[in-house]
Amino acid sequence: MPPTTAGQLAVTNLHRAARIEDAVHHLVERRLRRTGWRINIIAYTGYGAPGWVRVMCRVLLGRPDTRQRGRLEKVRGWRSFATLPAKHVTVTIETGGVRHETQADRSGFVDTVVEADLPPGWGSVRLTVPDAEPVEAPVRILDPEVRFGVVSDIDDTVMVTALPRPLLAGWNTFVLDEHARAAVPGMAVLYERLVTAHPGAPVFYLSTGAWNVAPTLTRFLSRHLYPAGPLLLTNWGPTHDRWFRSGREHKRATLARLAKEFPEVRWLLVGDDGQHDQEIYREFAAANPDNVAGVAIRRLSPTQAVLAGTLPAPAGQSSTGPVGQKWLSAPDGAGLWTLLRGAGLV
Repeated sequence: MPPTTAGQLAVTNLHRAARIEDAVHHLVERRLRRTGWRINIIAYTGYGAPGWVRVMCRVLLGRPDTRQRGRLEKVRGWRSFATLPAKHVTVTIETGGVRHETQADRSGFVDTVVEADLPPGWGSVRLTVPDAEPVEAPVRILDPEVRFGVVSDIDDTVMVTALPRPLLAGWNTFVLDEHARAAVPGMAVLYERLVTAHPGAPVFYLSTGAWNVAPTLTRFLSRHLYPAGPLLLTNWGPTHDRWFRSGREHKRATLARLAKEFPEVRWLLVGDDGQHDQEIYREFAAANPDNVAGVAIRRLSPTQAVLAGTLPAPAGQSSTGPVGQKWLSAPDGAGLWTLLRGAGLV
């Protein structure tokens, strides 16, 4: 049964920073609309099961140019954060000949669940807004028979970023583009082997990164031959009650949501030992033992560990986590694959 999205709940009491942000956006939006700027849709990969689909997109203002949407999707570095949302715009979602209407939130985001009768595998839904070109959003529909899936962190798990170091985090997020980023050795091959060993298994990429960089991350994953899958990111900036959203709470809430949406699926949780992945995965495994097949932790190099503010971990190993789940640790995808095979998880 599809859950109710938090975005469907009205928020009346906003944090002061959010009110200031809204006021600035309102003034700028009025000026830009008078100069002919138009609405564009940036579609994100959704997912679902027979009977429902989660649709995610963002509505932004752009110059009146037919090539503008393509340029918005290719924006890199700090420019991806210098965007203006078209808030509270009505978005029409069309799937299987059925139309649904929803409204973008104050940041231009749409995150909603609609009824849809799509077959398992890859499909698409059509998104339209007034006076804009329709956009096709890809969606991954899980087969009801699927019992295994992968949830993967991104930063320092599939892509070397050293995000915990503040200065480098800012450089990687606001300046560097995806061509200059390095993939973690062996991880793409590991994921491809996992989805081959488990036909129909989905791969979800869970990160505390902002939706602004979703197009960049999608290009990076494709360029380095990672299996396609939905990105589960967050919206940076003020909320109704605080200056910034909590990355840890985003990951906790997303894992809990996946367990509720797909109660029969057992997840392999993949992360690294440089941030809080181990803590978050341990909590989730203890609370949802039937939804966890195992935990695979990519071990940072000694240099990366020091930069991340952690101590270097011991050599690759397999251990037992909460309620008997397998916990594996290795420096790269090849090492994790060997441990996964030894643990009987593939």
